[in-house]
Amino acid sequence: MFGSKKSTPEEKSNVAVNKPTFAGSDPNALNSLVKGTLVEGTVAAENDIRVDGIIKGILVCAAKVIIGPSGLIEGEVRCVNAVIEGKFTGKLYVNELLSVKETAEVVGSVRTAKLLVQPGAIFNVTCHMDEAIEAIDITKPIQLLPTTNGKKGPNG
Repeated sequence: MFGSKKSTPEEKSNVAVNKPTFAGSDPNALNSLVKGTLVEGTVAAENDIRVDGIIKGILVCAAKVIIGPSGLIEGEVRCVNAVIEGKFTGKLYVNELLSVKETAEVVGSVRTAKLLVQPGAIFNVTCHMDEAIEAIDITKPIQLLPTTNGKKGPNG
């Protein structure tokens, strides 16, 4: 309207419609599950994920999992690093460092290479420290570990 210069497709290449971007393309991307949100099932993330809501199920993350003060995860988590400020119940597998803050409540079983628990945290777990934890691959199907240690339940 104000000039005769027309945009070429190359000049528009940064528009999301023409060139979509994905969370995995930015190593600094942060996924966020806000307070008041409930997710049931399996969640897989390539980048860091912060949980201030609720996850009931499985979370597999190829980076850091942060459970905020209002966050709750019930189930299984597999990640590279984890920071827990809220509540976790279940099985937790951390390849590198697990940091449990003073406001955290962790119940279940933990397997990690390094552990930091701050005074005031509730940490009622069976903990196994091991340097040789398998790498996280979110592209592989998740196989749940048996929860009954091979024992049959009352119906089976």
